Amino acid sequence: MVNFSILISSSEINGPGGLFDINATLPLVAIQFLLLMVVLNILLYSPLLTVITERNEYILNNLAKASEIVAEANKLTAQYEQELTTVRKEAQLEITNSQKIHKEILEIE
Repeated sequence: MVNFSILISSSEINGPGGLFDINATLPLVAIQFLLLMVVLNILLYSPLLTVITERNEYILNNLAKASEIVAEANKLTAQYEQELTTVRKEAQLEITNSQKIHKEILEIE
């Protein structure tokens, strides 16, 4: 059997070159990262945010138009229901009058 402590101790690197070396490459990586962020901001994020803003405005306008249409439809529905109620009352009154006239005619004969 192989002793794992011997493998671990032999695989360790002595000297420079660990996980975080602070030398000339660290500032270069930081500059590259900042340059990448500036380029992504110019090429990707700004146009994307513009498109998202325009889409939100489009959606809000459509929602406002839809709510106006729904309000108008509700108003028309209430108006038609009121007219229907009036017409039904008139029709019922006409039926009642016709029945009275019919009874009078039958009584006369």
